[in-house]
Amino acid sequence: MEIFSSYNLIIEISIVLILSFIFNGIAKKTNVPAVLMLIILGIIIQYGIKAYGGDADQFGPILEILGIVGLIMIVLEAALELELKSEKLMPILKSMAVALVGLVASTFIAAVILKALIDGMTMQSAWLYATPLSILSSAIIIPSVSALKESKKEFHVYESTFSDILGIMLFYFLTGRLNPAEDSGVGGFLLNLILTIVISLVASYAIILIFQKIKSQVKLFLLIAVLLLLYALGKKMHLSSLIIILIFGLVIANMKLFFQGQLRQYLDFEKAKSIYHELHVITAETAFVVRTLFFVIFGITIVLSSLLSWKVTLISILILISIYGIRYGILRLFYGKDIFPQLFIAPRGLITVLLFYAIPAEAVIEGFEPGILLFVIIGTSLIMTGGMIRDKKLNPVAIEETIEEEESIEETEYFINNTTDLSDIEDNLPSNDH
Repeated sequence: MEIFSSYNLIIEISIVLILSFIFNGIAKKTNVPAVLMLIILGIIIQYGIKAYGGDADQFGPILEILGIVGLIMIVLEAALELELKSEKLMPILKSMAVALVGLVASTFIAAVILKALIDGMTMQSAWLYATPLSILSSAIIIPSVSALKESKKEFHVYESTFSDILGIMLFYFLTGRLNPAEDSGVGGFLLNLILTIVISLVASYAIILIFQKIKSQVKLFLLIAVLLLLYALGKKMHLSSLIIILIFGLVIANMKLFFQGQLRQYLDFEKAKSIYHELHVITAETAFVVRTLFFVIFGITIVLSSLLSWKVTLISILILISIYGIRYGILRLFYGKDIFPQLFIAPRGLITVLLFYAIPAEAVIEGFEPGILLFVIIGTSLIMTGGMIRDKKLNPVAIEETIEEEESIEETEYFINNTTDLSDIEDNLPSNDH
Protein backbone atom coordinates (compact mmCIF):
# COMPACT_ATOMS: atom_id res chain seq x y z
CA MET A 1 0.00 0.00 0.00
CA GLU A 2 1.08 3.56 -0.76
CA ILE A 3 0.54 4.73 2.82
CA PHE A 4 3.07 2.11 4.02
CA SER A 5 5.82 2.99 1.54
CA SER A 6 9.29 3.67 2.98
CA TYR A 7 9.19 7.48 2.99
CA ASN A 8 5.57 7.60 4.11
CA LEU A 9 6.41 5.36 7.09
CA ILE A 10 9.30 7.66 8.07
CA ILE A 11 6.95 10.67 7.89
CA GLU A 12 4.19 8.88 9.83
CA ILE A 13 6.43 7.60 12.62
CA SER A 14 8.12 11.01 12.94
CA ILE A 15 4.77 12.78 13.25
CA VAL A 16 3.58 10.24 15.85
CA LEU A 17 6.74 10.78 17.97
CA ILE A 18 6.38 14.58 17.73
CA LEU A 19 2.73 14.34 18.76
CA SER A 20 3.69 12.05 21.65
CA PHE A 21 6.13 14.68 22.92
CA ILE A 22 3.35 17.29 22.72
CA PHE A 23 0.96 14.89 24.51
CA ASN A 24 3.48 14.59 27.37
CA GLY A 25 3.46 18.37 27.73
CA ILE A 26 -0.35 18.43 27.72
CA ALA A 27 -0.41 15.58 30.26
CA LYS A 28 1.76 17.58 32.69
CA LYS A 29 -0.57 20.58 32.43
CA THR A 30 -3.91 18.73 32.52
CA ASN A 31 -3.12 15.38 34.23
CA VAL A 32 -4.79 13.56 31.33
CA PRO A 33 -2.50 10.53 30.75
CA ALA A 34 -0.53 10.75 27.52
CA VAL A 35 -1.35 7.07 27.01
CA LEU A 36 -5.05 7.89 26.51
CA MET A 37 -4.15 10.45 23.85
CA LEU A 38 -1.88 7.93 22.12
CA ILE A 39 -4.64 5.27 22.07
CA ILE A 40 -7.10 7.82 20.63
CA LEU A 41 -4.50 8.76 18.01
CA GLY A 42 -4.17 5.07 17.15
CA ILE A 43 -7.95 4.75 16.75
CA ILE A 44 -7.98 7.77 14.40
CA ILE A 45 -5.13 6.19 12.38
CA GLN A 46 -7.08 2.90 12.30
CA TYR A 47 -9.99 4.60 10.55
CA GLY A 48 -7.55 6.32 8.19
CA ILE A 49 -6.03 2.94 7.26
CA LYS A 50 -9.48 1.45 6.68
CA ALA A 51 -10.46 4.43 4.51
CA TYR A 52 -7.52 3.57 2.24
CA GLY A 53 -8.51 -0.10 2.16
CA GLY A 54 -5.79 -1.27 4.56
CA ASP A 55 -5.86 -4.00 7.22
CA ALA A 56 -5.16 -3.01 10.83
CA ASP A 57 -4.72 -6.66 11.92
CA GLN A 58 -1.25 -6.85 10.34
CA PHE A 59 0.17 -4.86 13.28
CA GLY A 60 -0.38 -7.68 15.83
CA PRO A 61 3.15 -9.22 15.72
CA ILE A 62 4.75 -5.75 15.87
CA LEU A 63 2.66 -4.97 18.95
CA GLU A 64 3.99 -8.04 20.77
CA ILE A 65 7.66 -7.24 20.02
CA LEU A 66 7.21 -3.59 21.02
CA GLY A 67 5.47 -4.71 24.20
CA ILE A 68 8.36 -6.97 25.23
CA VAL A 69 11.05 -4.36 24.51
CA GLY A 70 8.94 -1.65 26.13
CA LEU A 71 8.44 -3.77 29.23
CA ILE A 72 12.20 -4.31 29.58
CA MET A 73 12.97 -0.62 29.10
CA ILE A 74 10.27 0.51 31.55
CA VAL A 75 11.39 -1.89 34.31
CA LEU A 76 15.04 -0.92 33.73
CA GLU A 77 14.12 2.77 33.81
CA ALA A 78 12.22 2.25 37.08
CA ALA A 79 15.05 0.19 38.63
CA LEU A 80 17.58 2.92 37.82
CA GLU A 81 15.45 5.30 39.91
CA LEU A 82 15.37 3.11 43.03
CA GLU A 83 17.80 4.07 45.78
CA LEU A 84 18.41 1.32 48.33
CA LYS A 85 19.06 3.18 51.56
CA SER A 86 18.36 2.10 55.12
CA GLU A 87 15.91 4.96 55.65
CA LYS A 88 13.94 3.83 52.58
CA LEU A 89 13.62 0.21 53.72
CA MET A 90 10.18 0.70 55.32
CA PRO A 91 8.68 2.65 52.36
CA ILE A 92 9.97 -0.06 49.99
CA LEU A 93 8.57 -2.92 52.11
CA LYS A 94 5.20 -1.17 52.55
CA SER A 95 4.99 -0.51 48.80
CA MET A 96 5.82 -4.14 48.08
CA ALA A 97 3.16 -5.32 50.55
CA VAL A 98 0.52 -3.04 49.00
CA ALA A 99 1.47 -4.24 45.49
CA LEU A 100 1.40 -7.93 46.47
CA VAL A 101 -1.85 -7.87 48.47
CA GLY A 102 -3.52 -5.68 45.86
CA LEU A 103 -2.42 -7.96 43.02
CA VAL A 104 -3.58 -11.21 44.65
CA ALA A 105 -6.88 -9.81 45.98
CA SER A 106 -7.75 -8.04 42.70
CA THR A 107 -6.88 -11.15 40.67
CA PHE A 108 -9.04 -13.38 42.87
CA ILE A 109 -12.13 -11.12 42.74
CA ALA A 110 -11.73 -10.49 38.99
CA ALA A 111 -11.40 -14.26 38.44
CA VAL A 112 -14.64 -14.88 40.36
CA ILE A 113 -16.42 -12.25 38.22
CA LEU A 114 -15.09 -13.68 34.95
CA LYS A 115 -15.97 -17.28 35.88
CA ALA A 116 -19.50 -16.29 36.89
CA LEU A 117 -20.30 -14.24 33.77
CA ILE A 118 -18.37 -15.83 30.89
CA ASP A 119 -19.48 -19.16 29.42
CA GLY A 120 -16.82 -21.90 29.37
CA MET A 121 -14.53 -20.10 31.80
CA THR A 122 -12.90 -22.41 34.36
CA MET A 123 -11.40 -21.03 37.57
CA GLN A 124 -7.89 -21.80 36.29
CA SER A 125 -8.51 -19.87 33.06
CA ALA A 126 -10.25 -17.10 35.01
CA TRP A 127 -7.13 -16.57 37.15
CA LEU A 128 -5.03 -16.42 33.97
CA TYR A 129 -7.30 -13.79 32.36
CA ALA A 130 -7.72 -11.85 35.62
CA THR A 131 -3.97 -11.46 36.28
CA PRO A 132 -3.24 -8.97 33.45
CA LEU A 133 -6.29 -6.94 34.54
CA SER A 134 -4.86 -6.68 38.07
CA ILE A 135 -1.37 -5.36 37.28
CA LEU A 136 -0.62 -1.66 37.67
CA SER A 137 0.96 0.07 34.68
CA SER A 138 4.32 1.63 35.56
CA ALA A 139 4.40 2.90 31.96
CA ILE A 140 1.50 5.22 32.83
CA ILE A 141 2.13 5.82 36.54
CA ILE A 142 5.81 6.81 36.60
CA PRO A 143 5.52 9.71 34.09
CA SER A 144 2.22 10.83 35.68
CA VAL A 145 3.26 11.24 39.33
CA SER A 146 6.23 13.58 38.88
CA ALA A 147 4.27 16.53 40.34
CA LEU A 148 3.36 14.72 43.59
CA LYS A 149 5.37 15.26 46.76
CA GLU A 150 8.45 13.06 47.05
CA SER A 151 7.08 10.45 49.50
CA LYS A 152 3.97 9.78 47.38
CA LYS A 153 5.96 9.79 44.16
CA GLU A 154 8.37 7.20 45.61
CA PHE A 155 5.44 5.06 46.77
CA HIS A 156 3.98 4.94 43.26
CA VAL A 157 7.35 4.18 41.62
CA TYR A 158 7.99 1.32 44.06
CA GLU A 159 4.42 0.00 44.00
CA SER A 160 4.01 0.01 40.21
CA THR A 161 7.44 -1.59 39.69
CA PHE A 162 6.71 -4.37 42.21
CA SER A 163 3.24 -4.85 40.70
CA ASP A 164 4.82 -5.34 37.26
CA ILE A 165 7.37 -7.85 38.52
CA LEU A 166 5.05 -9.81 40.81
CA GLY A 167 2.21 -9.78 38.27
CA ILE A 168 4.37 -11.18 35.50
CA MET A 169 5.75 -13.86 37.84
CA LEU A 170 2.19 -14.84 38.85
CA PHE A 171 1.08 -14.96 35.20
CA TYR A 172 3.91 -17.27 34.11
CA PHE A 173 3.46 -19.40 37.22
CA LEU A 174 -0.18 -19.89 36.18
CA THR A 175 0.71 -20.66 32.55
CA GLY A 176 3.23 -23.24 33.80
CA ARG A 177 0.46 -25.02 35.68
CA LEU A 178 -1.53 -25.52 32.45
CA ASN A 179 0.83 -28.32 31.45
CA PRO A 180 1.06 -30.97 34.22
CA ALA A 181 4.27 -32.35 32.72
CA GLU A 182 6.03 -28.98 33.14
CA ASP A 183 4.34 -27.90 36.38
CA SER A 184 6.95 -28.01 39.15
CA GLY A 185 4.61 -26.66 41.83
CA VAL A 186 5.27 -23.89 44.35
CA GLY A 187 8.58 -25.46 45.48
CA GLY A 188 9.88 -25.58 41.93
CA PHE A 189 8.72 -22.03 41.35
CA LEU A 190 10.59 -20.76 44.42
CA LEU A 191 13.71 -22.68 43.37
CA ASN A 192 13.40 -21.11 39.92
CA LEU A 193 13.12 -17.68 41.56
CA ILE A 194 16.24 -18.19 43.71
CA LEU A 195 18.18 -19.46 40.67
CA THR A 196 17.08 -16.40 38.69
CA ILE A 197 18.25 -14.03 41.44
CA VAL A 198 21.66 -15.74 41.67
CA ILE A 199 22.14 -15.65 37.88
CA SER A 200 20.98 -12.00 37.85
CA LEU A 201 23.52 -10.93 40.47
CA VAL A 202 26.40 -12.77 38.80
CA ALA A 203 25.46 -11.35 35.39
CA SER A 204 25.08 -7.81 36.81
CA TYR A 205 28.53 -7.83 38.44
CA ALA A 206 30.10 -9.28 35.29
CA ILE A 207 28.45 -6.73 32.97
CA ILE A 208 29.52 -3.74 35.09
CA LEU A 209 33.12 -4.96 35.51
CA ILE A 210 33.48 -5.75 31.78
CA PHE A 211 31.77 -2.63 30.43
CA GLN A 212 33.78 -0.24 32.62
CA LYS A 213 36.87 -1.45 30.72
CA ILE A 214 35.41 -0.94 27.24
CA LYS A 215 36.83 2.27 25.78
CA SER A 216 34.58 2.49 22.72
CA GLN A 217 32.12 5.40 22.64
CA VAL A 218 29.32 3.19 21.26
CA LYS A 219 28.85 0.68 24.05
CA LEU A 220 25.41 1.58 25.46
CA PHE A 221 23.37 -0.13 22.78
CA LEU A 222 25.75 -3.08 23.14
CA LEU A 223 24.81 -3.12 26.83
CA ILE A 224 21.09 -2.98 25.99
CA ALA A 225 21.61 -5.80 23.45
CA VAL A 226 23.23 -7.91 26.19
CA LEU A 227 20.28 -7.27 28.51
CA LEU A 228 17.76 -8.16 25.77
CA LEU A 229 19.74 -11.34 25.07
CA LEU A 230 19.75 -12.29 28.77
CA TYR A 231 16.00 -11.65 28.98
CA ALA A 232 15.23 -13.80 25.92
CA LEU A 233 17.56 -16.61 27.03
CA GLY A 234 15.99 -16.50 30.48
CA LYS A 235 12.56 -16.93 28.92
CA LYS A 236 13.82 -19.93 26.94
CA MET A 237 15.11 -21.43 30.21
CA HIS A 238 11.75 -20.70 31.93
CA LEU A 239 13.35 -18.22 34.35
CA SER A 240 11.68 -15.07 35.71
CA SER A 241 13.59 -12.97 33.19
CA LEU A 242 12.30 -9.58 34.25
CA ILE A 243 14.10 -10.05 37.59
CA ILE A 244 17.39 -10.08 35.64
CA ILE A 245 16.60 -6.61 34.31
CA LEU A 246 15.38 -5.35 37.69
CA ILE A 247 18.45 -6.58 39.60
CA PHE A 248 20.89 -5.21 37.03
CA GLY A 249 19.22 -1.81 37.32
CA LEU A 250 19.36 -1.95 41.12
CA VAL A 251 23.04 -3.00 41.15
CA ILE A 252 24.24 -0.26 38.77
CA ALA A 253 22.08 2.37 40.52
CA ASN A 254 23.42 1.38 43.96
CA MET A 255 27.02 0.41 43.19
CA LYS A 256 28.42 1.55 46.54
CA LEU A 257 26.02 -0.80 48.30
CA PHE A 258 26.73 -3.85 46.11
CA PHE A 259 30.50 -3.33 45.68
CA GLN A 260 31.85 -3.56 49.22
CA GLY A 261 34.89 -5.16 50.82
CA GLN A 262 37.17 -6.95 48.35
CA LEU A 263 34.82 -6.23 45.45
CA ARG A 264 35.36 -2.47 45.72
CA GLN A 265 38.94 -2.72 44.42
CA TYR A 266 37.67 -4.07 41.08
CA LEU A 267 35.24 -1.19 40.52
CA ASP A 268 36.29 2.00 38.74
CA PHE A 269 33.50 4.05 40.28
CA GLU A 270 33.84 7.10 38.00
CA LYS A 271 33.68 5.04 34.79
CA ALA A 272 30.81 2.89 36.11
CA LYS A 273 28.94 6.01 37.23
CA SER A 274 29.36 7.48 33.76
CA ILE A 275 27.82 4.31 32.27
CA TYR A 276 24.92 4.62 34.74
CA HIS A 277 24.14 8.23 33.78
CA GLU A 278 24.36 7.55 30.04
CA LEU A 279 22.27 4.39 30.41
CA HIS A 280 19.67 6.36 32.37
CA VAL A 281 19.28 8.83 29.50
CA ILE A 282 19.19 6.28 26.70
CA THR A 283 16.78 4.02 28.61
CA ALA A 284 14.36 6.89 29.20
CA GLU A 285 14.56 7.92 25.52
CA THR A 286 14.10 4.36 24.26
CA ALA A 287 11.23 3.73 26.67
CA PHE A 288 9.54 6.89 25.38
CA VAL A 289 9.80 5.78 21.73
CA VAL A 290 8.72 2.18 22.36
CA ARG A 291 5.86 3.21 24.68
CA THR A 292 4.62 5.70 22.07
CA LEU A 293 4.61 3.21 19.20
CA PHE A 294 3.10 0.46 21.38
CA PHE A 295 0.04 2.41 22.49
CA VAL A 296 -0.55 3.94 19.05
CA ILE A 297 -0.43 0.48 17.44
CA PHE A 298 -2.68 -0.85 20.23
CA GLY A 299 -5.16 1.89 19.29
CA ILE A 300 -4.90 0.81 15.64
CA THR A 301 -5.67 -2.85 16.47
CA ILE A 302 -8.54 -2.49 18.98
CA VAL A 303 -12.13 -3.20 17.96
CA LEU A 304 -14.35 -0.42 19.31
CA SER A 305 -17.56 -2.30 18.54
CA SER A 306 -16.77 -4.74 21.38
CA LEU A 307 -17.42 -1.90 23.86
CA LEU A 308 -21.09 -1.83 22.86
CA SER A 309 -21.83 -5.25 24.42
CA TRP A 310 -23.85 -5.05 27.65
CA LYS A 311 -21.91 -8.03 29.02
CA VAL A 312 -18.56 -6.28 28.39
CA THR A 313 -19.87 -3.18 30.18
CA LEU A 314 -21.22 -5.16 33.15
CA ILE A 315 -18.06 -7.25 33.63
CA SER A 316 -15.79 -4.22 33.23
CA ILE A 317 -17.73 -2.08 35.72
CA LEU A 318 -17.73 -4.90 38.29
CA ILE A 319 -13.95 -5.33 37.86
CA LEU A 320 -13.42 -1.57 38.22
CA ILE A 321 -15.50 -1.50 41.42
CA SER A 322 -13.49 -4.42 42.83
CA ILE A 323 -10.16 -2.74 41.91
CA TYR A 324 -10.91 0.48 43.79
CA GLY A 325 -12.78 -1.22 46.66
CA ILE A 326 -9.78 -3.46 47.35
CA ARG A 327 -7.34 -0.59 46.86
CA TYR A 328 -9.25 1.59 49.34
CA GLY A 329 -9.11 -1.13 52.01
CA ILE A 330 -5.39 -1.84 51.52
CA LEU A 331 -4.34 1.82 51.51
CA ARG A 332 -6.39 2.55 54.65
CA LEU A 333 -4.75 -0.43 56.34
CA PHE A 334 -1.18 0.61 55.48
CA TYR A 335 -1.39 4.42 55.27
CA GLY A 336 -4.40 5.50 57.33
CA LYS A 337 -6.40 8.46 56.01
CA ASP A 338 -3.70 9.95 53.78
CA ILE A 339 -4.65 7.94 50.68
CA PHE A 340 -5.39 10.65 48.12
CA PRO A 341 -4.65 10.77 45.24
CA GLN A 342 -3.01 7.31 45.63
CA LEU A 343 -6.46 5.66 45.72
CA PHE A 344 -7.19 6.78 42.15
CA ILE A 345 -3.75 6.03 40.68
CA ALA A 346 -4.21 2.41 39.60
CA PRO A 347 -4.17 2.43 35.76
CA ARG A 348 -3.79 -0.67 33.62
CA GLY A 349 -1.76 -0.48 30.40
CA LEU A 350 1.17 -1.99 28.55
CA ILE A 351 1.68 -5.13 30.64
CA THR A 352 -2.07 -5.81 30.67
CA VAL A 353 -2.12 -5.87 26.86
CA LEU A 354 1.19 -7.74 26.55
CA LEU A 355 0.16 -10.55 28.90
CA PHE A 356 -3.26 -10.83 27.30
CA TYR A 357 -1.56 -11.61 23.98
CA ALA A 358 0.73 -14.09 25.80
CA ILE A 359 -2.13 -16.32 27.01
CA PRO A 360 -1.39 -19.83 25.63
CA ALA A 361 -3.67 -21.18 22.89
CA GLU A 362 -4.87 -24.04 25.10
CA ALA A 363 -6.16 -21.54 27.69
CA VAL A 364 -7.95 -19.18 25.26
CA ILE A 365 -11.68 -18.80 26.00
CA GLU A 366 -13.76 -17.81 22.97
CA GLY A 367 -16.34 -16.07 25.11
CA PHE A 368 -13.86 -13.52 26.52
CA GLU A 369 -14.31 -10.17 24.77
CA PRO A 370 -11.13 -8.06 24.29
CA GLY A 371 -13.38 -5.06 24.87
CA ILE A 372 -13.13 -5.82 28.62
CA LEU A 373 -9.41 -5.13 28.36
CA LEU A 374 -9.97 -1.81 26.60
CA PHE A 375 -12.80 -0.78 28.95
CA VAL A 376 -10.67 -1.41 32.07
CA ILE A 377 -7.61 0.36 30.60
CA ILE A 378 -9.61 3.44 29.60
CA GLY A 379 -11.70 3.37 32.80
CA THR A 380 -8.72 3.24 35.16
CA SER A 381 -6.92 5.96 33.16
CA LEU A 382 -9.95 8.28 33.33
CA ILE A 383 -10.35 7.65 37.07
CA MET A 384 -6.67 8.45 37.57
CA THR A 385 -7.11 11.64 35.55
CA GLY A 386 -10.04 12.70 37.73
CA GLY A 387 -8.10 11.94 40.90
CA MET A 388 -5.01 13.87 39.78
CA ILE A 389 -7.09 16.89 38.71
CA ARG A 390 -8.88 16.83 42.09
CA ASP A 391 -5.54 16.68 43.90
CA LYS A 392 -4.16 19.53 41.80
CA LYS A 393 -7.12 21.74 42.76
CA LEU A 394 -6.75 20.89 46.45
CA ASN A 395 -2.94 21.22 46.55
CA PRO A 396 -1.94 23.71 43.82
CA VAL A 397 0.89 25.32 45.81
CA ALA A 398 2.61 22.03 46.66
CA ILE A 399 2.47 20.90 43.04
CA GLU A 400 3.87 24.19 41.70
CA GLU A 401 6.73 24.03 44.22
CA THR A 402 7.50 20.45 43.14
CA ILE A 403 7.57 21.43 39.47
CA GLU A 404 9.78 24.48 40.16
CA GLU A 405 12.15 22.33 42.26
CA GLU A 406 12.42 19.73 39.46
CA GLU A 407 13.10 22.46 36.86
CA SER A 408 15.76 23.99 39.12
CA ILE A 409 17.46 20.59 39.58
CA GLU A 410 17.37 19.94 35.80
CA GLU A 411 18.90 23.38 35.08
CA THR A 412 21.65 22.84 37.68
CA GLU A 413 22.47 19.36 36.30
CA TYR A 414 22.54 20.71 32.73
CA PHE A 415 24.83 23.58 33.77
CA ILE A 416 27.26 21.28 35.62
CA ASN A 417 27.28 18.64 32.85
CA ASN A 418 28.02 21.27 30.23
CA THR A 419 30.70 23.15 32.18
CA THR A 420 34.12 21.69 31.57
CA ASP A 421 36.28 23.89 33.75
CA LEU A 422 36.07 25.34 37.24
CA SER A 423 36.85 28.79 35.82
CA ASP A 424 33.72 28.50 33.66
CA ILE A 425 31.64 28.05 36.82
CA GLU A 426 33.36 30.98 38.48
CA ASP A 427 32.74 33.18 35.43
CA ASN A 428 29.03 32.37 35.56
CA LEU A 429 28.66 33.13 39.27
CA PRO A 430 27.10 36.51 40.13
CA SER A 431 29.68 39.15 41.09
CA ASN A 432 29.85 40.45 44.65
CA ASP A 433 30.89 44.10 44.83
CA HIS A 434 30.60 44.32 48.60
